[in-house]
Amino acid sequence: MLPVTLLTGLDEGFRGSVAGNLLASAGRSGVLVEYDVSTLSAGSVVRTARTATGVIDREEITMEHPCVSCALRNSLVQLLASIAAVERYDVAIVNVPAAGDTHAIATEIEQHADLCVASVVTTVDAATVTDDLTGEDLLRERGVPTAVEDGRATAEVVVRQLEYADAAILTTADDVGELLRAINPGLLVKDAPAGLLDAGQFAPRPSRGVEPGSIAAAVDGLTFVWQSNRPFHPERLYDALEDLVAGSARGRGTLWIATQHRRRLSWDSFGTNIAIGTLGPWLADLPADRWPTVGQQHQARSALEWHPEYGDRASYLSLTGVGLDARELRERLDGCVLRADEAVHPLTDPFAPYLEGSTAA
Repeated sequence: MLPVTLLTGLDEGFRGSVAGNLLASAGRSGVLVEYDVSTLSAGSVVRTARTATGVIDREEITMEHPCVSCALRNSLVQLLASIAAVERYDVAIVNVPAAGDTHAIATEIEQHADLCVASVVTTVDAATVTDDLTGEDLLRERGVPTAVEDGRATAEVVVRQLEYADAAILTTADDVGELLRAINPGLLVKDAPAGLLDAGQFAPRPSRGVEPGSIAAAVDGLTFVWQSNRPFHPERLYDALEDLVAGSARGRGTLWIATQHRRRLSWDSFGTNIAIGTLGPWLADLPADRWPTVGQQHQARSALEWHPEYGDRASYLSLTGVGLDARELRERLDGCVLRADEAVHPLTDPFAPYLEGSTAA
């Protein structure tokens, strides 16, 4: 079985430098796969595989739909499988373009019997990462090659890379490591790639990733955690959204909104960009034999905090960032909760148009 290391990161130059260092450390037993996506908008990319001694494969891939995911789909696994079949190499390193979906790529790789994802490493510009995580600019506005319809925020891309990574390599030694580990507590933060190809250094891949609707652990000064067993007043919450995410890098959680009584909703925020989605019904509305279809963290939390009247209905949020005012956030969120003397039926729901037709994630 061929171990594969996926390398991600926003800065193409730094990511390429780290890729070269990893290939050098692998010596003659390593292969580096890279994608030149500079002509992506024209509908083609160039994929190259090379060893420490030279190029062993080069192909121009033409796509009907010019996006990074289309460029990697099918062709990458096919190439890696052919490398594994040679039985000459001990590791393959894939330099994933900035807009690539690492989780999807890893899932596809691991479906092949001769391949496994040994580690995921992300590269981080220590000088800009805080601004990247808390800003509002879109990926395409940064000049990153991606599909025309790709409306992801830069903050979302960087957060997803961090959350799914085993290790982060910084451009320089910096104190941003605490923020990165608040986003992903299991993250190994380094300022050099030495030792990243060592076998057995990382936890098994299935332990990585974030369960939809879950929250991060509280970290003093970096991650604020809040919960309530009362539903949100939809209009007050909607009006407070911008203030709640100001200065934050990542927000996660589950929402109970008074006018969406049957829907367990998710909160995902990346910088100032917020997505509210449908996770599905509450456990209280499901027969017991369907409970295993709900996330394990939500099941565990519900078992501990089941309410005699509302069941698992509750809201819990975590917001991670530098310099967050926990007292102000708590007061603002508390003020968004439906009061005991307020009725639900006359309320206007500004979230309804965005959730119309939405089903469980």
